[in-house]
Amino acid sequence: MAELQKKFFGMDSTEFGIFTRRYGIGLVMILMMAVLSIASPAFRTTDNVLNVLLQVSINGILSVGMAFVMIAGGIDISIGSMLALTSSVAGMVLLKTENIPLAIVVSIAATTIAGFMNGILVAKFKMFPFVVTLATQLVFRGFGYFVSGGYAHSIEVPEFKIIGTGRMFNVIPYPIIIFFLVVVIAYILLHWTKTGRYVYAVGGNVNAATASGVNVSKTQIITYVISGVCCGIAGIIMTSRINASQPNIGVGYETDAIAACVIGGASFAGGLGTIPGTVIGIIIIGLIYNGMNLLGISSYWQTIMKGLLIVAAVLLDLLLHTKK
Repeated sequence: MAELQKKFFGMDSTEFGIFTRRYGIGLVMILMMAVLSIASPAFRTTDNVLNVLLQVSINGILSVGMAFVMIAGGIDISIGSMLALTSSVAGMVLLKTENIPLAIVVSIAATTIAGFMNGILVAKFKMFPFVVTLATQLVFRGFGYFVSGGYAHSIEVPEFKIIGTGRMFNVIPYPIIIFFLVVVIAYILLHWTKTGRYVYAVGGNVNAATASGVNVSKTQIITYVISGVCCGIAGIIMTSRINASQPNIGVGYETDAIAACVIGGASFAGGLGTIPGTVIGIIIIGLIYNGMNLLGISSYWQTIMKGLLIVAAVLLDLLLHTKK
């Protein structure tokens, strides 16, 4: 195998592994786009490209928050419930005050506190992240039902709908722009700051991070807070798009977020992953849905393909990081 890699790619095993981890998923995305462009001319249209980006914008923002948590060695399966909590809180504030800025601030604050709670339980009480967020997803959704009274409420503030359905210059949907801004901020925070280096250090080796003077608990809490903030932003966009406050939304959204991170190169063991990789991961998921819709393939196969893609990404991660 090493000889074949050297012959065809001009790289030894180590160099080939580095190349694959850095650029492999990007090449997969480009290949998928090329195949879909040939298979369906409608895929190449500007409207369809914007539609794909619009469809992945909410899950993309959730995935960015999940990336921080997973790189630090955690997991957060409560994000779907936080999405519902955001919708309920925003809807109730708008119902009582019709104050859009207040509704945005209060609802994002609610999910930020929820993320902080997750972080405290994981970092301070040393509880397993999966167990913690499995429990808190019930708690957060329960609060959503409590705040909304268990019912969906139509939002009677026309200006609020612009957040999810409006377009800049009547071309680019605002959710895509918000997604782009979140990605840029997350990239700077994770890849250019001390906090980002600490996130990688904690996920890579907790003991080594502690010995190096990294505040492990604080770093873990920060990652869950970031996830909470991203949930709040995504929840505002979703509530605006459906123009209603619904406590039952967000079911299963954690699956796409985790899938995007894993496909994009994150490891369940922590210490690996990038924001660009996560963005590519969620776009690939969007391409699967969009491509199969254009080709008239059943939605059941879309779900099957997404599951198989996650398995393939995890197997690839194991193969690339198993010591010979």
